[in-house]
Amino acid sequence: MENTIKKRVFVNARLLDPSSDLDSPGGILCEHGKIVDLGSHITAETAPEGIEIIDCDGLCLAPGLVDMRVYLGEPGGEHKESIRTASEAAAAGGITTMVAMPDTTPVLDDISGVEYIARRARETRMTKIHCHGALTRGLEGKEITEIGLLSDYGAVAFTDGLKAVKNAQTLRRALSYATAFNKVIIQHPSEPSLSGGVMNGGEIATRMGLSGIPALAEVMMIERDLRLVEMTGARYHIANVSTAESVRVIREAKARGLTVTCDTAPHYFTLNEQSVIDYRTFAKVFPPLRSEEDRLAVYEGVVDGTIDIITSDHCPQDQDSKRLPFAQAEFGIVGLETLLPLSLQFFQKGDLSLLEVLRRITVAPSRLLGLETGTLGAGAAADFVLFNPDRPHFIDPLKFRSKSKNSPFTGYPVQGQVNRSVVDARDIFVL
Repeated sequence: MENTIKKRVFVNARLLDPSSDLDSPGGILCEHGKIVDLGSHITAETAPEGIEIIDCDGLCLAPGLVDMRVYLGEPGGEHKESIRTASEAAAAGGITTMVAMPDTTPVLDDISGVEYIARRARETRMTKIHCHGALTRGLEGKEITEIGLLSDYGAVAFTDGLKAVKNAQTLRRALSYATAFNKVIIQHPSEPSLSGGVMNGGEIATRMGLSGIPALAEVMMIERDLRLVEMTGARYHIANVSTAESVRVIREAKARGLTVTCDTAPHYFTLNEQSVIDYRTFAKVFPPLRSEEDRLAVYEGVVDGTIDIITSDHCPQDQDSKRLPFAQAEFGIVGLETLLPLSLQFFQKGDLSLLEVLRRITVAPSRLLGLETGTLGAGAAADFVLFNPDRPHFIDPLKFRSKSKNSPFTGYPVQGQVNRSVVDARDIFVL
């Protein structure tokens, strides 16, 4: 990998920039890690003499993907994933910016944890890595962390990760406090007293003899939290939307003008609870895979814009954590290397344009978190991905660069292949 890239030009590309609705042939001129110019006038013939020229051969050139929901493993879980291996996997998936979840050991609830992630990202020099700060000390849902101080040191949003904040007064105070710093609070909604199961509640769970998590556990928490948003006027983001009722309630809240946004992950609009039949622990996630009706509603929520963002929800688990009886196996799947091809199904099926799909995995998360990424504008960092949206292949976890291989998509047919990922004009992945 080059230490310093002064000037490079990428020509003969299909430029796609959701932030400006740009979709046209052209090229990009990069200098000192920034985009200097772009457009149809950037060609091999017009490139400055002596500059490195990369012919994109008609491939799509889009802003690097921004994944705002990644469990890095490090610190504390390096046997499942490290910042190095997660960065390599992200680069292979076209992701140039990751946001780490605070569920590490120790928890990212103080300055030292936030600084550690930033330092390790600088040392790795691959994808750009930011982090969410823990919303409460130790993710215990009791004492709010120093939101202002952690923001000053780089925390981009605040969440207790997979744990919902059970106490309404605690969340109300956090929402009010966060407004002073214009930070978004992210909730993983699931009513704790109803969330002790291991798969979707219903007939299939009963037949399999497994404890279920009812779909209503999700929307009950969302409806409570939306009342708190009305009280405080705070910015509130809902993670991992998985049910039809949640989509409906969020759609209505947006229509009322509440400052609410939400995300989902590809497994919630691609798979349903049938995927765990035969006790397939690689399809065990939290919230669990839901009914086919829920899957279709989540898919439609992405299409109509109710769901703003798609994340990988990358949660690596080692073999020892997954190859256990279903009830004892850990939740989570890897997703960095499948985020783009699984998201492109909206384009392949004709339900969204390529720009609209990219918007949900580039500029939308970037703007929500206040990041200076997700765009191809002149002066922006030269972070982008080159990909072929039509290249068919079958997902093979054995080829993943992630340290863990816990994916339910083995052999799943997709279209869309990343050919090159670039950060600050440096190649971090080339097929």
